[in-house]
Amino acid sequence: MKVISAVLLVAVFWSQEWKSTLSDSIIHIGAIFDESARKDDEVFRLAVADLNLNNEILETEKITISVEFVDGNNPFQAVQEACELMNRGILALVSSIGCMSAGSLQTLADAMHIPHLFIQRSPAGTPRSACPPTSRVPGTDDYTLMVRPPVYLNEVIMQVVSEYSWQKFVLFYDSDFDIRGIEDFLDSTSQQGMDVSLQKVESNINMMITSLFRTMRVEELHRYRDTLRRAVLFMSPATAKAFITEVVETNLVAFDCHWILINEEISDYDLQELVMKSIGRLTLVRQMFPMPQNTTQRCVKHNHRINTSLCDLKNPKAQQLEITNRYIYDTVLLLANTFHRKLEDRKWHSMASLSCIRKNSKPWQGGKSMLDTVKKFGVSGLTSFLEFTDNGTNPNIFFEILGTNYGEDRGRGVSRLATWDPVHGLNGTLTDRKLENNMRGVVLRVVTVLEEPFVMVSENVLGKPKKYQGFSIDVLDALSNYLGFKYEIYVAPDHKYGSLQPDGQWNGLMGELVFKRADVGLSALTITPERESVVDFTTRYMDYSVGVLLRKAERTVDMFACLAPFDLSLWACIAGTVLLVGILVYLLNWLNPPRLPMGSVSSTTLYNSMWFVYGSFVQQGGEVPYTTLATRMMMGVWWMFALIVISSYTANLAAFLTITRIENSIQSLQDLSKQTELPYGTVLDSAVYDQVRSKAMNPFERDPMYSQMWRMINRTGGGDNNVEESKEGIRKVKYGRFGFVWDAAVLEYVANNDEDCSFYTVSNNAPDRGYGIAMQHGSPYRDIFSQRILELQQNGDMDILKLKWWPKDSPCDLYSSVQTRQRGSALDIHSFAGVFCVLAAGVVLSCLIAMVESWWSRRKGSRVPSKETQADGPSARQAADPCSHNPSEHPLALGGQTQNQTPNTANTTAPTATHYQPPACCDIPCALIVQHSFEPTNPSELTPKMRMTTFTTSPPTPRTIRRSTWSTYTAGLTACAPRTKAPTSSSPPLPSI
Repeated sequence: MKVISAVLLVAVFWSQEWKSTLSDSIIHIGAIFDESARKDDEVFRLAVADLNLNNEILETEKITISVEFVDGNNPFQAVQEACELMNRGILALVSSIGCMSAGSLQTLADAMHIPHLFIQRSPAGTPRSACPPTSRVPGTDDYTLMVRPPVYLNEVIMQVVSEYSWQKFVLFYDSDFDIRGIEDFLDSTSQQGMDVSLQKVESNINMMITSLFRTMRVEELHRYRDTLRRAVLFMSPATAKAFITEVVETNLVAFDCHWILINEEISDYDLQELVMKSIGRLTLVRQMFPMPQNTTQRCVKHNHRINTSLCDLKNPKAQQLEITNRYIYDTVLLLANTFHRKLEDRKWHSMASLSCIRKNSKPWQGGKSMLDTVKKFGVSGLTSFLEFTDNGTNPNIFFEILGTNYGEDRGRGVSRLATWDPVHGLNGTLTDRKLENNMRGVVLRVVTVLEEPFVMVSENVLGKPKKYQGFSIDVLDALSNYLGFKYEIYVAPDHKYGSLQPDGQWNGLMGELVFKRADVGLSALTITPERESVVDFTTRYMDYSVGVLLRKAERTVDMFACLAPFDLSLWACIAGTVLLVGILVYLLNWLNPPRLPMGSVSSTTLYNSMWFVYGSFVQQGGEVPYTTLATRMMMGVWWMFALIVISSYTANLAAFLTITRIENSIQSLQDLSKQTELPYGTVLDSAVYDQVRSKAMNPFERDPMYSQMWRMINRTGGGDNNVEESKEGIRKVKYGRFGFVWDAAVLEYVANNDEDCSFYTVSNNAPDRGYGIAMQHGSPYRDIFSQRILELQQNGDMDILKLKWWPKDSPCDLYSSVQTRQRGSALDIHSFAGVFCVLAAGVVLSCLIAMVESWWSRRKGSRVPSKETQADGPSARQAADPCSHNPSEHPLALGGQTQNQTPNTANTTAPTATHYQPPACCDIPCALIVQHSFEPTNPSELTPKMRMTTFTTSPPTPRTIRRSTWSTYTAGLTACAPRTKAPTSSSPPLPSI
């Protein structure tokens, strides 16, 4: 019974004390919080309790509070609750709501002269956006103080992006974020030429990602994946964690991505979770509060003590504090200091019950004084230092920029990279460099396709790994030696570069990279938009252009190459000229016979004239002397003509025997596209195939070359003129009529190393792309590889590697269809085959003529009496020929005499005189028988080669003999033709010749 009485006594006493406190308290603070901000109410009550218990600031005075919760999107409710609080007699109003309701409270506070300390709260923890300005009556005071500093997110993110040198990125924002808050940032990026894409993140992130995979094609999805490599996130920590988790699990980002999350409301707990869920590099921008590291200094301030559960960083409650919680706590401290100073100055104004409903209600008279006191002083608390400027804003705000390193491992360490404040700006250096020049210990798996001279097998020993060589291998070795990595290389299973299949998957080398079975792809791999949408490429290490491989026309054996210097019409003119000049020479001699020297037996027949003209034309001279002026003038001009013709023939013949011109009409890709006689093609579904097809299908392509080429390449669906691999195309060119369209660098190497030098190439001189090293999408090695490749190009090492496989002193002419002997070489039998044929034809013709002449001689000889007939005696001969033909009776007279003759002393001065004594039987004209080359001992043995000229009965004169047309003959036998009458008197002797 006594215990119950004691308890009742204590209860009565406590109730009396509480009532006296309420009745005696003159400090009453009203608070309006968002109904979702229950933690703000908790911290607010904790701060008031600390002040009432410690008595460090107000001493004996106590603070009473009135708290109301409203819908942040219902301004009417907020005004209604504020009027109720003012009716209760509050000295200040503290609100932690959104901008929409805060504007209405600001208008009410200005009207009632109640100091309003507004703590902006963003919905669902999204980044803040600046509240729109509230329309005010000119000349009135602003009774609303912005406890949270102005929004500087635009300035901070612009500084960070500029330091990272980003030019293209995507900006994600959640559905609760007011996009109007970053208008200034978007304007700044546009002025600096940055490419920024905006995308809203829906509340159901899983459904959003699923719709992306369902609506986007594979190429679009890969292109979208590439845009995610650089991103800025304006969203709450909870939304950011869910979004990062989803995109990492769906493989939309790789470990070379770099994302920036900016939000003032990022706690240490949120920070650790974000780092655990992300890959690549993560940069976080959040608001910081400079505080002493010592717990005592951090919790004990100038004239008050902060609750240990809130200022000790090791306390879980302190780690989970939101920014609005910190500002609410400091706001209560600031109001307590203000009330303390007002009480000390004895300028306290009693509370007055205000009514918002009455039209004639007056504002609080002490509102202006209370507002000025709040602005005049500041307080140290959980937000470092809280104070206000003349315009009612808090100038003290600091940001810290935290970041992780690149990597695929989760749970990486976080370090502070820089800080930012409105006065000093960025304090620190931000770089986006991925890797240092040290890859020691890294082993890369390299996939390749064999393609001369880029990648070739150099050694293939059974049981040992294959060794490779080539230009691309040399580049990879140079990178390996500099960066320190090692590599394992293998050939793509299907030996193809890879193309997009109908099912949306990539095969070949590209498929190995897409499915992450290889780290690096290396070969004669060109950089194309389709490939770059699914993998990453380094900078080009060699230019690329399309070329065509053609076979040089084979040298044909011309049996009459000796006739090549002159055209057929010219040869006909020369032959006609020889005949014409021979006839002219004969006619000139016939009209004006030349005087032959004594003893000359040459004659100027048409045959001899032709022979003489031909002999002088071929520079062999002649046997017939020409003494007349007209003939010599003709021959002089003829010799000059012959000299010019023979000299020209000799010069041209030397050129034709050393240089064989093989002309081809295809000298460019345009020539190839215009003709249809020579079929040509490329490797099916290769980069060249796609390039020709895309340009042919492009309606804006002005050059019709590609459309013409596509018609030939795609003939019958591409099956006829295309091949499966490059080696097959080269083989078709070598052993058939075919043109192979392929990489110009590969074709040049093939033509340069052909043993017969039977190839030549035609290429496009303007490269439109290049060869690059392919890597997985998002590979961290791309930039460092590109940097090293640029260094190799700048110091000339890349040119040295090129000269190893494409030397300048090529033994073959690669770019022209003209085949020349570049070094002096012996002429072969084909060059002189025609000459030997002409000689053989002359030999055969001479033998035939000799056989005909022999036959003709025998036929004529059969008509002359044989030796048996002569053996029958003189009577028989006389019966057949009454005129004796005995040489003893009719002597030869060529400077000699017969046995029955005596020399004529009267004519001893003429040693060549012939004295003729006609026989008695001859009374008809004499006959001079001329023998060719020899003198028969018997006139009966005259052959058809012997000629006879009949003269008159009068003795022939020397002129008569010289009128004979015989040449190259010697005078032979003289005799008399038989006559029928008796001999007359002695005939006169034959005059001297």
